[in-house]
Amino acid sequence: MLIPGIQGRWEWMQPSVQALAARWRVITSSLPGEPGVDPPESDGGFDEYVRHVDRLLDSGRVSSAVICGVSFGGLIALRYAARRPERVHALILVSTPGPGWKPTAQQLTYMRWPTITGPLFLFGAAARVWNELRVTLPSLCDRLLFCATWLARLARAPGIPSRMGQRARLAAAERFESDCASVSAPTLVIAGERDLDKVVSLDATMAYATAIPGAQFQLFEKTGHLGTVSSPEQFAIIVSKFLSGLPDSRWPTTSAC
Repeated sequence: MLIPGIQGRWEWMQPSVQALAARWRVITSSLPGEPGVDPPESDGGFDEYVRHVDRLLDSGRVSSAVICGVSFGGLIALRYAARRPERVHALILVSTPGPGWKPTAQQLTYMRWPTITGPLFLFGAAARVWNELRVTLPSLCDRLLFCATWLARLARAPGIPSRMGQRARLAAAERFESDCASVSAPTLVIAGERDLDKVVSLDATMAYATAIPGAQFQLFEKTGHLGTVSSPEQFAIIVSKFLSGLPDSRWPTTSAC
């Protein structure tokens, strides 16, 4: 089960979906409120995402799965692993805001006026993306091709600032430290390099490696926050190596990864 980030659209992770699907069965979906997905309940709070994952697994006739969350999606995956341990074979957190995450002053501004500040957010994101890609994709032609493909994908599946702001507000109202202590599934924490991820700091994501009992950590080399889309094959290799190392007893007789 692959859970997307705060933009909410599974299409943004399509390269990773394809790379993982060559090795495993993959279930994914956009987040509640996005096209084709029921909107969240007005008073459902952050745990509406737990019910969302339940519905996805039920619709796929899957009793339990490996739950992998990317960035904001990692907070959903963490909460699900804490609330539904019987349905989680393993937990994978990728570039996830730390368990004690609280918005910065700049993030609070985006959250309060997401539509107005949207252009400023996009300008900053473009600069961060280009700097990261200079290391991940040293060839200028490769970078330009990646950006063109990614922009086309964004045009087909745009992130809506108002929805992103609402998701951030829901997360800001939560405390995720207690969730870490409740996770019993084998856990892998993945993060990009310290100087490349300008969205979620390496230290913030690494905090899960000590907060979750027995968690493993894997550095996603030569990437920052975009590793799942800029280096999807390498991401699939990291995930597959972790899953292949799980004891046979972790898997049911009919695999549901």
